[in-house]
Amino acid sequence: MPSPSPTAPPDVVRRADLLSPADLAQLGGLEVISKRVVDGFLLGVHRSPRRGLSAEFAELRAYQPGDDLRHVDWRMVGRSDRFFVKQFEEDTHLGAYILLDVSGSMAWSSDPESLPTKLWYGKLMAAALGLLLFRQGDRVGLGPFDHETREWLPARGGGRHQAEFLRRVASLEARGESRAEGVLRESALRLRRPGMVILISDLLMDASETATALRYLAHRGHQVVVLHLLDPGERELEGTGTLRYRDPETGDELQVPVGEVRAAYREAVDSALLEWRRALVPAGVDYLIADTSRPFGPALRDLLRSRARR
Repeated sequence: MPSPSPTAPPDVVRRADLLSPADLAQLGGLEVISKRVVDGFLLGVHRSPRRGLSAEFAELRAYQPGDDLRHVDWRMVGRSDRFFVKQFEEDTHLGAYILLDVSGSMAWSSDPESLPTKLWYGKLMAAALGLLLFRQGDRVGLGPFDHETREWLPARGGGRHQAEFLRRVASLEARGESRAEGVLRESALRLRRPGMVILISDLLMDASETATALRYLAHRGHQVVVLHLLDPGERELEGTGTLRYRDPETGDELQVPVGEVRAAYREAVDSALLEWRRALVPAGVDYLIADTSRPFGPALRDLLRSRARR
């Protein structure tokens, strides 16, 4: 990993959530990296004037023996010579399922020498989000899928379950074609009361049936978040001449004169992203795009802001 700039702020030097995916990949295994990303992200949250992800300040009450001194309002102590503690309105601990696309297309990278695959990025995002939810006291489950759901991990809490969650995520490999409708509907059955469903995918699947299933989840009262993973090479066709492209899921190949179709391709991608947004956002589904060449901090911040709005 390159040495940090001598002019960089101290917290940027330490915060793994601000490093590029390529630099992060040099730091170790998924569990180590995800914990460093979460620690860095929380450091940034704590330095921000907007404190707290799952709690909001409600009122003051008189201090009682045994209260946490971190919640003492020292300004009130200075004004009144009496001790008060801040009370918070905490979110009810919820059940959350992280649904991770592990189909063949997720194994692709437009630049394997410097850019991790979409699956690597998705796995690290799933692990980091899981850790954040565990730290908030939520119950977290995992639903990896390709054309069907692979082995479910039920939503539970606790240290042992967290370790199993991270182990499962780290062991996932990409294969097969992608279809999300089944895993989305099954997650609705597993959440007996309103909870949270996070879909992490490149969304190279049937848009109509997937959007219908996502809207169904939102209609049932669940908070639904879609994290659309995009490799930079999927937004812009690079290169010149006629190139051969191969579908990693079906094996189909197509020869394309890049210069002739580049503008039309860019327009088609922008149109597809807009259609996803139009199909999901009005139904109450949070739709976010994550560029797999970018640091994880902004994506995590956007995801948690979407929860805070609920």
